[in-house]
Amino acid sequence: MRVLIEPKRPVRCEMDPEEKILVRKLDWYIMPTICVMYFLNYVDRNAIAQARLNHLERDLNMSGNEFNTAVSILFVGYVLMQVPSNMLITRIKPGVYMAGCMFLWAVVSACTAAVKSYGGLVACRFFLGIAEAPFYPGATYIFAIYYTHSEMATRVGLMYCGQLLATGFTGLISAGVFAGMDGLRGLTGWQWLFIIEGALTAFVALLGFWLLPNTLDDTPWLTGEERKLARERIARDKISDALSEATAWEGLKQACKDKRTWLFCFMQMFHLSSSAFNAFFPTVAKTLGYNTTVTLLLTCPPFVLAGAGSVLVGWSSGRLNERTWHITITLFIAIVGFVMAASTLNTAARYVACFIFPVGAFSANSVIVGWASSTLSQTEEKRAVILALTNVFGHIGYIYGAYLWPDSDEPRYGIGFGASAGFALLSICCAWVMRILLMQDNRRIRASSLEHVNLYSY
Repeated sequence: MRVLIEPKRPVRCEMDPEEKILVRKLDWYIMPTICVMYFLNYVDRNAIAQARLNHLERDLNMSGNEFNTAVSILFVGYVLMQVPSNMLITRIKPGVYMAGCMFLWAVVSACTAAVKSYGGLVACRFFLGIAEAPFYPGATYIFAIYYTHSEMATRVGLMYCGQLLATGFTGLISAGVFAGMDGLRGLTGWQWLFIIEGALTAFVALLGFWLLPNTLDDTPWLTGEERKLARERIARDKISDALSEATAWEGLKQACKDKRTWLFCFMQMFHLSSSAFNAFFPTVAKTLGYNTTVTLLLTCPPFVLAGAGSVLVGWSSGRLNERTWHITITLFIAIVGFVMAASTLNTAARYVACFIFPVGAFSANSVIVGWASSTLSQTEEKRAVILALTNVFGHIGYIYGAYLWPDSDEPRYGIGFGASAGFALLSICCAWVMRILLMQDNRRIRASSLEHVNLYSY
C-alpha cells in the first residue's frame, strides 16, 4: 500500500487486492468479538443506573450523595489499574489476559445482586473497576498491532458503538426484567438484572479465550504469508521519528517525557468529563415525566443514534486523515445540546436535546483515541502506556463528574449540563493546541529529510 500524506489534504491510499483481503479478514475475526465484549463491559457497568429506578437506593438504605459515590468509586479502581495493566500487556498474550479479566468482572458484577448495604455496593463497584480496567486500552492496543493509523479511528469508533448501544439497550433489558421478574423467587428486579447480565458476560468471556487474537506470531487464523504482509504494512505505516524497541519501563519514561502525552491526556479528560452524564441519563430521562418502563425505553434511541454517529465520524476522520475539525464540530454539537437541555423543561424540546448532546459528545471519542495512538507510537511499549494514560485521565473525569448531578439540582440539572458544556469547550482548545504542535513537528521532520516521509495527521 502506498500512502501519500499531505497534512492539508485527505490520505490517498492504493491498496493491493491481497491487502484488502487481509484487512477484511482481520475485521471479520477481530471486530465482532471485541465489539460484543465492549458492549457487555458497559452493560455491566451501567446496570447501576437502571437499578436506581427499581428502588436500589431504598433497598440498601442509601441517601444523599451515596449513589453518586457508588458510581464514582468504580473509576477509582479503574484508574489505579490502567497503567500497570498496559505495561504488562506488552509482555503477555493480550487476548488471553483480556478474556480472563472479563470473566473476573462478570463474577464481580453478578455478586452485586447479593449486597445488603451501601458499603457492600461500594466494595463491589470498586473491584468491578479494577477488573474492567484492562479491557479498553487492551482492545485499542490489539487494534494498533493489526491496523494502520488511518484505519484506527474507524475501528475504535465501531468498538465505541458497542458501548453506546449497551447504554441504550440496557434500558430495554432493564424494562423487561423489572416488569417481568421483580419479586420472582424473592429477588428484586435489580438483583435479577445483575445476575442475568453477569452470567451472559461470563459465557462470552469463556469464548473470548479462543476468539481474541494475541500477537501476529500467535494468531492461528492467519497464514504465514498473511502474517508477513501484516508486519510489512504496519512497518510502512510508522511515523518517521519511530524509535527502536524498548522495555516496559522505558516505554513509560518515553511517554512521560513527551509533552504531547499530557496534552492528549487532558484532551481526553475534558472530553470524558463532558460525557459523565452517561451514568445519570436514565435519571435525566425521568424528568420527562413518564413511568419507569417508558423512561427506560426512552433511553435507547438517543444512544443508538450516537453509536451511528461515532462510526460515521471515525470513518470520516480516517478517510480524510483529519482530526481537529472532527473533534471541534462534534463537541460543539454537544455544547448546543447541553445548553438546550439546561434551558428548558419542555418535554419535547428536552428529549430532542437528549439526542443532540450524546451524538456530539460520544462521536469525538474514536477520533481522540485514534489520534493519540497514531501520534505517540514511536515504540509499542510507549503506545501501550499512552493508551492507558489517556484512558486514566479520561476516567478521572468520571470520578468527579458523578458529583455534578446531585438530586438537589433536579429537574433542570443546570450544574451537570453547564459543566459538561465547559469541559467540551476545553477539549476543543486542547485539540487546537495539539494541531499547532504537530504542524511544528511536521516542519521539523520535512527539514531533516529529502526523502518521502510519513507525517503526523492533525
